[in-house]
Amino acid sequence: MINAKNILVKFTKNWQLLVWLDAFLYALALGAFVYLLSLNWLLAFVFFLITFLISSFLKKPWEITLQKTSKYIDEQLEEVEYSSSLFLKDNQHITSIAKLQQAKVEQKLIKQINSISPPTKLKQAGVFMLLFLLFGFLGYTFNIKDYFINSATKNNTVENINFNSVNPVATKYLPPKVMEQSLRIAYPLYTRLGVKKTSNMSIKAVEGSKIYWSLQFDKKIKSVSIESMGNSYEMKLKNGAYQGSSLLKNSGFYSFKFLDTLNNTYTSKLYTIDVTQDKEPKIDITSLEKRSVFEFSDKKILNFTSIVTDDYGLNEAYIIATVSKGTGESVKFREEKLSFNKSISKGEKSVKLDKQINLDNLKMEPGDELYFYVEASDLKTPQKNVARSDTYFAVIKDTVSDQFAVEATMGVNRMPDYFRSQRQLIIDTKKLIKNKKNLTKYEFEFKSNELGFEQKALRIKYATFMGEENENMDIVDEENLEALENDHEDEHDHDDHNHDEEDAKNPIKDFMHDHDHENEHNLVGNKKKEEDPVEKFKHNHSDPEEATLFEESLKVKLLKALQQMWDAELQLRLYKPKASLPYQYKALKYLQEIKNSARIYVHRIGFDPPPIKEEKRLTGELDDIKNFSKQEELVDEDKYKFMKLALIRLETLIQQKEKPIETDKTLFEEAGNELAILAIENPGKYLVILQNLKELMLLENKDVKLLKSTRKGLLEAIPNSKPNPNKTRRFKDGLKDLVIKELQVNGR
Repeated sequence: MINAKNILVKFTKNWQLLVWLDAFLYALALGAFVYLLSLNWLLAFVFFLITFLISSFLKKPWEITLQKTSKYIDEQLEEVEYSSSLFLKDNQHITSIAKLQQAKVEQKLIKQINSISPPTKLKQAGVFMLLFLLFGFLGYTFNIKDYFINSATKNNTVENINFNSVNPVATKYLPPKVMEQSLRIAYPLYTRLGVKKTSNMSIKAVEGSKIYWSLQFDKKIKSVSIESMGNSYEMKLKNGAYQGSSLLKNSGFYSFKFLDTLNNTYTSKLYTIDVTQDKEPKIDITSLEKRSVFEFSDKKILNFTSIVTDDYGLNEAYIIATVSKGTGESVKFREEKLSFNKSISKGEKSVKLDKQINLDNLKMEPGDELYFYVEASDLKTPQKNVARSDTYFAVIKDTVSDQFAVEATMGVNRMPDYFRSQRQLIIDTKKLIKNKKNLTKYEFEFKSNELGFEQKALRIKYATFMGEENENMDIVDEENLEALENDHEDEHDHDDHNHDEEDAKNPIKDFMHDHDHENEHNLVGNKKKEEDPVEKFKHNHSDPEEATLFEESLKVKLLKALQQMWDAELQLRLYKPKASLPYQYKALKYLQEIKNSARIYVHRIGFDPPPIKEEKRLTGELDDIKNFSKQEELVDEDKYKFMKLALIRLETLIQQKEKPIETDKTLFEEAGNELAILAIENPGKYLVILQNLKELMLLENKDVKLLKSTRKGLLEAIPNSKPNPNKTRRFKDGLKDLVIKELQVNGR
């Protein structure tokens, strides 16, 4: 009896689940159909949710209860004898006869329950979903969405072309009108956008699209032309309509102009040309670091994924790999073109490409380096857009290490080709400290020791400037440095003492110009140098204090820098990179001061002052000394001169309620030319103002609304002038400026 009741419960739950699945399939079918037509995830989800709620409300799976299941089983299974409801009652409240009936039909229910299924229409929902998916796929393939959009545009955005006469006619002559107008945009074939036909003359299309115009008039006319950016293109008469075509390259604006049989000229308003550029493909590489380093014993394999997307479809994607072998002048490069594991179907807008690069298959050896990047192109014609990713590196560590030593039997110092700078050592030390948590103890100590070795190499390199030719050089300590500086101070003190004695003997020495002795140190050497005139040109390697390329002050700084390098190396060798950073910073500071001192020294010897006339010196005469002054007036050309003059003229016309005169035609034309330069970059923003200026050039319109609208547009179009600070005592505040600007723009 318990088993029979569990069967009823299980059957009820399965029935509810199938009803929920039925509603889900209907919602999924409609949501997928909407997405394939619109390519909008949000819109598709909204339709899916609404359909699921409606289907669930109609089918009501929550109303499927045990009583309903019992009734359905009684109708389907005769063996149960309409007694399945007995299993839902408590044994304490049923009679003995009911218990006998339960025992009789229980085994029959267990055996026959699998022969029936819940009454759902799941197959019908599946067929419905497949049909909608098929219709959606066909609509996506044949761009049915664009067809409906173009049809709606054709029916709802009809705007007839209106022409205005350039030279008004006094007689009551009705000018020709346009009976039929059409604009056809043929998108490039690679975009798969097809052809769009509309009566709206404003153009928005992809670069390279072909535009076809067709105008049909109710009367006979002489000629029709398209005016665009100062150029005129004549339309040809064919089958009763004037037709013209053009290939879109740049954004801008255009208008139509025609000449009737009475030689009257008519022009239309301006229409925009908005050209969108075909963007180059976008490449994203995931799960790969910029630089990968392998040991010789490692498994040298690179795995990465490239996601390549394009707005109108991809053509191909591949990998350009370059392998470098050797060092110095014997380095060799080999370039290969690698393909992905999956080929691209031409026209795909987004594709995910996987690749595995085995460095052994590229015949790379220890010390070799691999540089590679992903390159992709789209279907644009005649010239494809090509994009490339960042460059990634893979290096196999060299098993040979350089020893920084000079053999006794060799005459050449075989030093390594590359030394890290002190700044680079600081960067690497910081990086090691930051990555300490991600490294094992052995890896951390190994890398710290490597940095100490590189610090030693840099120290030895700088020590060669001090005349040291042995890597086991003794670095002076702070006491030696202070003693060296004290020696220089003692020499200066001794010289000053001798000078003081001489000055005491000659009290007027401070007021004399001693030509005999002021250059004595350059003309006469000391006695030791006179004995050996070649001594000052010798480079004495036996004395480290003399074997240097720098002056004494720079030598002291370099000794200090070497001392700091020694301490930094010590801390790195002790696996304390954090403690070595202060010493590295001090070493970098001394090296930078040495570089700056060298720059100052070169700058000084480059200046050659004019000779001093001794007869004029110390005379105090200033008659021939004049201050240099130059006065120059720089005129900044005003790019919006005529637009500002047009503003003044429009203000006059508004106040006096007059219509433009003949001289205003030239002014408005020049203002329009200046505004056209701004309209090329943003045609939709300034198109109305250009059209207003064009109407004012007809010299017959004195509509105050038109004049005010043109004035407002010119005020907004003129860029704000650069700030020109000047001294003023006039009171100004932000609120006052806002009120003035509002009155200028919208004032009456």
